[in-house]
Amino acid sequence: MSLEAAPSSRPTLPKAPTGIAGFDDITGGGLPAGRPSLICGSAGSGKTLFATTFLVNGTTLFDEPGVFMSFEERSEDLAANVASLGYNLDKLVEDGRIAIDHVQVDRSDIEENGEYDLEGLFLRLGFAVDSVGAKRVVLDTIETLFSSFDNQAILRSELRRLFGWIKDRGLSCIITGERGEGQFTRQDLEEYVSDCVVLLDNRVHEQITTRRLRVVKYRGSAHGTNEYPFLIDAQGISVLPVTGAGLSHGVSSEVVSTGIPGLDAMLGQGGFFRGTSLLLTGTAGTGKTSFSSTMVNAACERGERCMMFVFEESAAQVVRNARSIGLDLQRHADAGLLRFEAARPSLYGLEMHLARMHRDVEAFGPQLVVIDPITAFRGPEAEVQSVLLRMVDLLKARGITGIFTSLMHGGTGATIDADADLGMSSLMDAWVRLTHEEANGEINRTLYIIKARGMSHSNQVREYQMSEAGIGLIEPYIGPEGVLTGSARLSQVAREQAAALRRQQEIERRRREIARRRAAVDRQIQELRAALEAEEQEVTLLHQQDQERESALARDRQAMARHRTAAE
Repeated sequence: MSLEAAPSSRPTLPKAPTGIAGFDDITGGGLPAGRPSLICGSAGSGKTLFATTFLVNGTTLFDEPGVFMSFEERSEDLAANVASLGYNLDKLVEDGRIAIDHVQVDRSDIEENGEYDLEGLFLRLGFAVDSVGAKRVVLDTIETLFSSFDNQAILRSELRRLFGWIKDRGLSCIITGERGEGQFTRQDLEEYVSDCVVLLDNRVHEQITTRRLRVVKYRGSAHGTNEYPFLIDAQGISVLPVTGAGLSHGVSSEVVSTGIPGLDAMLGQGGFFRGTSLLLTGTAGTGKTSFSSTMVNAACERGERCMMFVFEESAAQVVRNARSIGLDLQRHADAGLLRFEAARPSLYGLEMHLARMHRDVEAFGPQLVVIDPITAFRGPEAEVQSVLLRMVDLLKARGITGIFTSLMHGGTGATIDADADLGMSSLMDAWVRLTHEEANGEINRTLYIIKARGMSHSNQVREYQMSEAGIGLIEPYIGPEGVLTGSARLSQVAREQAAALRRQQEIERRRREIARRRAAVDRQIQELRAALEAEEQEVTLLHQQDQERESALARDRQAMARHRTAAE
């Protein structure tokens, strides 16, 4: 047998999928099938909800009926508590898919032959399992069950008997336990005999709660060892394996327009590559949200799904403000192409924000995501950078174009503050900087592209204006003192136009003077020509007169000659 074929022939541990998003990924398929698993944690960490989800999903998704044996909550209370997650336990019980048994434990219930044991519990649990043909069992919580045991030897023996009974029946079982001081459970025994131990934690840091999950051990199976944030909300429980980051994602050569013709023209290929991570930085009022809204509008016009995670404005406020630049985002939201997720940064911890965004992106499947702004996140800089890095990896791995806005502090000018972008600039594929420029008592907006990986781009600083017609870039104007913006540009243009007008007027004046001189010369030429012609006529007349005199003299001589001849 070849070495390559050997791993595929290895037996794998049977798994009972929980149907909990993300958890089955980090455990390689779910909890161990036919074995007991311990879900432990402090009060309020979500143990009962986790166990109930395992049971309900097993029944509805995997055709595995179940039994929920509660030692604390009554069945009606349990059904009411999980109804907020969309679970109708009463209907499942009525259909014979789930059996719920509330056991009120006291010494008289489990006393046999002077010693305490769980034989009565085994009979009761066995009956419930047989009544629905259960494949899954939940025991909630085990501390209540063992509260009557004072002898640790008996406790350990009965605990092993319970876990052995579960294995003998082939039941995939969840046992919940309260976390003890410095140990996973109060009895500090369950984790040793359980095949899988999952720790739920509900910690508070700087008055912000974050839920985390960790698989402490998993016999016979590889599993994720990190802490993972998880959510409990109206959509159920979501465990999100977002702590890993890789660089194996693919890339696209497709170019998509930003919806801003002037900005597209500054890029060598007329837009950014699809799947680009774009950083928009600028001081307050430079239009970061307006730029991202314009890009969202362009994507929706192409029929693409978009999501906007906003942390400083409500969705209604973003829609209203976008109307001032000629954008109607509401119609895209009504068409199902645009989804807003607005929350204050203090609503969750960093990991929970990341987990929420991860789940929403997975559920909605957008082609473009906006996070506005990343500087709203508060916490140690290293943790913020880690969360944002994983968000970038999440989008890149799915080929999603990401737009991250960042608020830069300070005054006007185009100085790059390398420490003000939370270390994100080096992770971004493209970086567009929006600035305020102060000149002549006014502030004007300019932008420039710091980088755009994989394509040529303009190195010019361009002025832009926002109006009802949208965002428009103004052609760069370089005056005697450099690039001019705003009224300084208009004043310089007016001065140059006046100078050009003066030059034109001077040229026209000179042309008129030449025309006058040409007319005078023409008149002089005409006069000289007339005088010359008159003189020519006079000469011709004199010549004719001379010829006439000569003719007359000739006639006289002939007459005199005839007269003399006659006299002779």
